Amino acid sequence: MSSSSTAAANAHPVRPASLCGLIQALEQVPDPRARRGVRHRWSGLVAAGLAAVVAGARSFAAIAEWVADQDPVTLTMLGLTRSRPPSEPTIRRLFTAVDADELDRVLGAWMWTRTHVGTQGQRVIAIDGKTVRGARDHQQPDSLAPHLVSAYDHHTGTVLGQLAVAAKSNEIPAVRLLLKGFDLDGVVVTVDAMHTQTDTAQLITDAGGHYVFTVKANTPTLVAACKKLPWKHVPAHRATETDHGRRATRTLRVVTAPDWIDFTGAAQVAQLRRTVTRAGKKTVEVVYLITSADHRTADPATLAGWVQDHWGIENRIHWVRDATFSEDASRIRTGAAPRTMAALRNTAISLHRLTGATNIAAALRHHARHPDSVLKLLLTS
Repeated sequence: MSSSSTAAANAHPVRPASLCGLIQALEQVPDPRARRGVRHRWSGLVAAGLAAVVAGARSFAAIAEWVADQDPVTLTMLGLTRSRPPSEPTIRRLFTAVDADELDRVLGAWMWTRTHVGTQGQRVIAIDGKTVRGARDHQQPDSLAPHLVSAYDHHTGTVLGQLAVAAKSNEIPAVRLLLKGFDLDGVVVTVDAMHTQTDTAQLITDAGGHYVFTVKANTPTLVAACKKLPWKHVPAHRATETDHGRRATRTLRVVTAPDWIDFTGAAQVAQLRRTVTRAGKKTVEVVYLITSADHRTADPATLAGWVQDHWGIENRIHWVRDATFSEDASRIRTGAAPRTMAALRNTAISLHRLTGATNIAAALRHHARHPDSVLKLLLTS
């Protein structure tokens, strides 16, 4: 499950000509099978697997059943031309043996070309990791579940790339490796406090992008220094929202970055105070932000929006993979299979988001009832 530096470093871009359709894009992923005895087109098998996941399939058995239920015209459009559909063991063996780095690269590049920048003409990407807990081998207590680091587009709610690491403790270098695969010119990258690192700042700014770092207790000296800034004399930007019995007020104050901030390109420092009231109980959290975006690129309202939208990767991707696809309860754990299924789930969620779906579970049920809508989603996205 280790990551490949070569695959990650070449994650984007893929030649536009090779992205004219899903089948053509998937042809770039090496077929792990020996040539002798091959019955089904490799790209067709992956496309059919993705189609099944778009319709709600959670396992290899469910994928095989969905494929077996389709008519010959549908299978042909997916790239499967044999009269007999692939079996569950065939699908399982292939998804276990696939080059997961290449599959993530191709699916990420395919999705990159299908997304667009936000209303301000700027792409904003959140980076965060998730452990696939169900993939841990419970017969071997010392085994590690794969940890996957993903890049999420704030505006469209789609996943643009993924990289596997051996453990959560290796996430910091993996994030840099993932970022090297993107064209970051003009892109804003948001990360959590773990990745508030000078090397990460250097990489992003050298590539022409901007960063938004969160400063928390894991860097106590930096927190203490930020806390001493004259926040009481700084104008505040406030926003309040109420939903599901919860009232949240975010107060942001922004100053020009002092010279002692040791991050390449640092332009602004902000204090963010979150006050949340739920069932009569109030909680207050104060964090600090460092960004290379100046006041013209990121005024207080824009910066507050970036910070809030960063957690969309948790709420709109990671949570959906667990709650809707039951990822952490999945028994798939052999070879590249857990990562392959995570990549297909990411892509399926992303495709639904591009259609405007807000309830992914409802979207899956709709497409399960209408196989023709699955084809339309895959072949025209």
